[in-house]
Amino acid sequence: MLVLAALLATTGTAAADERIVGGERASIEASPWVVYLVDDRGTQFCGGTIVAPQKVLTAAHCAEGRSLREVQVVAGREDKQDRQAGVVATVTDIWIHKRYVSADQGEDVAVLTLRRALPYTPLPLAELTDQALYEPGSQLRAYGWGRTSENGKTSRYLMGATVPVLADDFCVQTYPHFKKADMFCAGYEGGKIDTCQGDSGGPVVVDGKLVGVTSWGEGCARRNKPGVYVRISRYAKDLHPVVDATPPGVVEP
Repeated sequence: MLVLAALLATTGTAAADERIVGGERASIEASPWVVYLVDDRGTQFCGGTIVAPQKVLTAAHCAEGRSLREVQVVAGREDKQDRQAGVVATVTDIWIHKRYVSADQGEDVAVLTLRRALPYTPLPLAELTDQALYEPGSQLRAYGWGRTSENGKTSRYLMGATVPVLADDFCVQTYPHFKKADMFCAGYEGGKIDTCQGDSGGPVVVDGKLVGVTSWGEGCARRNKPGVYVRISRYAKDLHPVVDATPPGVVEP
């Protein structure tokens, strides 16, 4: 099962861990741009997307308050227990959107610059011209290694789930502080399929483009409580200068 929705804290702000519920195993070979983040103890806590050879896009709430030594990127590894697979990359810089306050207030985007270029194909960002990808009913694909039930364990394997975009009006009724310009919600009114704790920062994809980042929500796969995602097209102008900048001292894979 796959869950990709963030939990709201008792204060009403978003918690920093999300996951996938109601999905199935996904192939890293078919999705080479999906990565996960680990802390200084090697524990996976969020997801991310390779958007340039030395750049990983994630959620701001995954990066906020963390030093460089507290974050590493694991790429090319489908099974978290397979330590021989993939690459573990050191982070040399963390960019967080300057207007970020909390996930449920928007601007929940961050970019990690890596010490070395990764040998995996990056995923293009959705642009302002891609608004058709966010039409209600559009079928999106979400990925992550997060929890597979609201109070369950995180997944050992990469999971994926297909969820439809929901109408903005429904999202506002569900979450009164939902910001149409900055966010979108996706899932089913009846619940059952969603992102969850540990999926935060991970990719939401359609037509070969990164359209969303797992951000927040209430619980996982609850009825009338869909996951809320960063509307990447809204932030393309802010992200491109960071993503497209060439880091000094590029190290080839």
